[in-house]
Amino acid sequence: MSLDAMVYIVFGVSGSGKTSVGKALAEYLNIPFYDADDFHPEVNIQKMSDGIPLDDEDREPWLQLLAKNITDWNRKEGAVLACSALKESYRDTLQSIDSKYIKWIFLDGSFELIANRLETRKNHFFKKEMLVSQFETLEKPKEGISIEIDKSIDQIINEITSKLKINTSEIGLIGLGVMGKSLAKNLLSKNFKLSVYNRHVDGVEVDVAKKFVAEHSEYKQLLGFDDLQKFVDSIEQPRTIMVMVNAGKPIDLVIDALIPLLSKEDCIIDGGNSHYKATLERSERLAEKGIHFLGTGISGGEEGALKGPSIMPGGAKVAYERSGKFLEAIAAKDKNNLSCCTYIGPDGSGHFVKMVHNGIEYAEMQLLAETYQLLRFYLGKTPIEISNIFKSWIQNGAKSYLLEITSDLLLKKEKDDFLIDKILDKAGQKGTGGWSTVAALELGVSLPTISESVMARNVSGIKAKRVHASEIYQLGKKQFSSNETTFIEHLEKAFIATSIINHHIGFELINEASITHNWELNLSEIARIWTNGCIIRSMLMEQISQLFFKKNDTSLLLFPEIVTTMKLNIDALSEIVGTGLKAGIAMPVLSSAINYFYGYTSSQSSANIIQAQRDYFGAHTYQRVDKPLDQYFHTNWKN
Repeated sequence: MSLDAMVYIVFGVSGSGKTSVGKALAEYLNIPFYDADDFHPEVNIQKMSDGIPLDDEDREPWLQLLAKNITDWNRKEGAVLACSALKESYRDTLQSIDSKYIKWIFLDGSFELIANRLETRKNHFFKKEMLVSQFETLEKPKEGISIEIDKSIDQIINEITSKLKINTSEIGLIGLGVMGKSLAKNLLSKNFKLSVYNRHVDGVEVDVAKKFVAEHSEYKQLLGFDDLQKFVDSIEQPRTIMVMVNAGKPIDLVIDALIPLLSKEDCIIDGGNSHYKATLERSERLAEKGIHFLGTGISGGEEGALKGPSIMPGGAKVAYERSGKFLEAIAAKDKNNLSCCTYIGPDGSGHFVKMVHNGIEYAEMQLLAETYQLLRFYLGKTPIEISNIFKSWIQNGAKSYLLEITSDLLLKKEKDDFLIDKILDKAGQKGTGGWSTVAALELGVSLPTISESVMARNVSGIKAKRVHASEIYQLGKKQFSSNETTFIEHLEKAFIATSIINHHIGFELINEASITHNWELNLSEIARIWTNGCIIRSMLMEQISQLFFKKNDTSLLLFPEIVTTMKLNIDALSEIVGTGLKAGIAMPVLSSAINYFYGYTSSQSSANIIQAQRDYFGAHTYQRVDKPLDQYFHTNWKN
């Protein structure tokens, strides 16, 4: 029979608990337990009973016998052996099998603790006075693991199984909703040993984890729990636990429940859409307890989570260096086969970047909606025709995930009707777009396309009021009367220009946050991990990543390549906005984009009037173009 069964040797001085721990470990592993004292010849037992220490000559036959048995146990089902094995030479003798099949577990404790234990023992031949001799003989091991014995047997077994990775998982995941299940399957497909946990709520969430394990029985490395303590104990230390629950109070409840169960150097990964300020607070609270925290943005939806999302982790660098391997393994790959996951930066930077990602996503979605609206209700195109127009734009170089799925969804039918015509024009949102607007206000950054996309969803939400207002005003829509081919060409250019402006605005916000918070964010890397796996992946994003990599500037609209593109497209954007507004079609993102661009590229703005007004009614002072900028002036405007 091949040598493939493990032998675990629990060793230490008498009184350290070798027998109790050994028996508990053997029961846990369902393998035989042996006590080395049972293999002593009678002469050795008599000497110890008489208080005479054994010498090396006494121990040699005993050690040889144990070594022979270890070889036999290794050939059978394995074993747990409790043995003093105080010297390195004794352990060398016992090492009768390949080192990969023997695990050394040293039970470490102070003289005082062990002496007190021995005093409470009855009918034990070992005398307390011999403890001094054992401590003098003891040569602490360089190999194997050391376990402090000042804890319960259960705690010691948990620590042993965790450190030796016995029946333990490499990573744990909490929350088996849509995203949680997809990420779990992703982790399993990368051959990670995984423990999953889902809460138990009678009549609502029952045996969720167990059912998930049963449904995926092909993965032998999958463990499921509805007991949080057992879930935590099943993960090797230092632990990595990914939490996939709703942002806000639910994540705090999970963290509060985990804290007393975790050890120092464990790491919690929050993979939800948490607010970056809350992430910073959680990180600081956990750091006080020696627990790492990674606030991690994950983009790609259910399919991305399963096949490879874009992942944006932020927090302590040491946490990423230890737990980032899991995230990098499950992330999408860019065109160079690099992981679409990178260390974003400290504090809540990961969730901040994900927040801006969602803001860019909001505006890109609204841009496509406005473009569709113009083609459908002004130009009079059918969904099939619009889908074909979008596909032609993709072929022309405007390829993006959102453009692709929009061209696809327009073709979906229910019987003879297009499904798009049956969907209520009332958009939902989860708040992350609005968070971007608030962050921009706090940082003093202009964010018009993203903010207007959020406001457009708010307006869509007042469906009843909109219907009532349309009945009162009865404005109608102007009919298209221009050259159709020219209009579509201009609309494509307007789409390209607006998308560039929107991305510029998003990266401006990220860059300002980086400066303000001293995050030192790498804009090129952020763009790179957005080139695959995420919702806003596109050919434009690949170009942006390269531009930030090659140039020192952080303002996208100032790169020569972008300037050339904008000069070719900006007039078309202006014309489309003017035409659309005259036709009575709302275009919040298209119009905000052209307004931002003209403001951004104007050397003279109207803000001098604003400053004069502020000084007039509030004596807020102003600066002058003909004086140094560090000088401020006030005028008595009424005289």
